[in-house]
Amino acid sequence: MRAMRPALIFALAITLAGCGRHGAGPNRLGSDETLLQVSATANGEAKPDEARFSAGVSTIGATAALASEQNNQRMSAVTTALKKFGVKDSDVQTQTLTISRIDYGANRGKFEANNVVSVRMHQVDKAGAAIAATTGAGANVLSGPDLRTADPEAATRALAGSAFKAARARADAYAAAAGLKVVRVLTIRDGGGSPPTPVWEANMAMADVAQARAPAPVMAGTNTSEVTVGVDFALAPN
Repeated sequence: MRAMRPALIFALAITLAGCGRHGAGPNRLGSDETLLQVSATANGEAKPDEARFSAGVSTIGATAALASEQNNQRMSAVTTALKKFGVKDSDVQTQTLTISRIDYGANRGKFEANNVVSVRMHQVDKAGAAIAATTGAGANVLSGPDLRTADPEAATRALAGSAFKAARARADAYAAAAGLKVVRVLTIRDGGGSPPTPVWEANMAMADVAQARAPAPVMAGTNTSEVTVGVDFALAPN
């Protein structure tokens, strides 16, 4: 994962404490304190380390049994081809499995079987070759790849620290400009983080599958994620 490069956005509000009779508490302003509310957002980039795509087989037969048998044979060849790229059974999950009668067109009265699986690859640079291998093995239904970060929480944790540090730095700057100083943190609010957003995603229609057996280049690019934090600071005279 590449080092985060946070971009920061701020919002703030300043409130003067009233002449309250209560002393300062953990989350309460003292009579001589000022409330400063700062919101900071950090954005970062990380290189995807996981590729996901869907691969499947659609077959037509005179009977449901024939359509299903042909589909099973070709689907078995597809999953075998994937294993040559280090794809484990735990990385393949059935997505769609259907058998239906065709009631229109040239194949009216016949049966169509569909079996589509979702595939997870941990080597992004081999995704193009893996997709090409599935078409060579008989796959004629494809979509993807979707490039993502396997551990998005790790990226957001790093950004959370950057967002808080930025909020504190901004609070110090406003306090100094007002002739005050930050004396304590009252509250910290997690504004949540957006999941990593892939910068590239491709889809492949069935009509394009026949031309897809040559490995297509899969460019990992970068994924972006965002974390926002809101912090309430207590300010007091120097």
